[in-house]
Amino acid sequence: MAQYIDVLNHEFRLTRGSCALLVVDMQYASGSRRHGLGKWLADQGKLADADYRFDRIETVVVPGIQRLLEAFRSAGETVIFLTLGARLPDYSDAPPHMRAFLSTLNNHAGTREHEILDELKPLAGELVLNKTTQGGFASSPLDSVLRAKGLTQIVAVGVSTNNCVETTAREASDRGFESVMVSDATGTCSDEMQDMTLGAFTRLWGRVLSVEEVVGELDLTAAAPGSAGSVAAIVA
Repeated sequence: MAQYIDVLNHEFRLTRGSCALLVVDMQYASGSRRHGLGKWLADQGKLADADYRFDRIETVVVPGIQRLLEAFRSAGETVIFLTLGARLPDYSDAPPHMRAFLSTLNNHAGTREHEILDELKPLAGELVLNKTTQGGFASSPLDSVLRAKGLTQIVAVGVSTNNCVETTAREASDRGFESVMVSDATGTCSDEMQDMTLGAFTRLWGRVLSVEEVVGELDLTAAAPGSAGSVAAIVA
């Protein structure tokens, strides 16, 4: 890939108090072998087609997000969860291009598929914002939440790298937020798709960092444990 555009990238470093961890779509609908996408594929005898996806979620994405959640929570930094799914059981509130995907995965409010994986369950006081689009800004109050909190940076993790995570991270950049995607806390269907997506994102959109690079840059290792909030969670 030609590197001439790299010299025009906006340079920034992550800053404590300015940054939100965005956990994108880590739900049973598309993040579990036994529910949603996994069940649909298994019923067709095609679950092996998604072995890469689910292996990466289980061995890379979930542990990476757990590490970041621990670090952000211990430091009292902002954590926001995004979920994808219809609010209505007939999926009529979702855009037409998303309805077949959501309905096939049984992904609407109130189903197990719509829930966030138990291993990553939000704590009381952590926002859970639902969206019906792939990007987090188009159909949720994410923009107003970030601005109300005075946050100017986002660290995006979750699935899928090339769809909801990337779209949200790019939307953030276009809205003036400094945006990071985390290489070992995101996942999609192949190494090729993962690498292509992250490579393209570094061209004018934002930065790609590892889990430990995020922790180190924010100096989260020095944070005292037990400072996470404890008020009731908000689901929007």
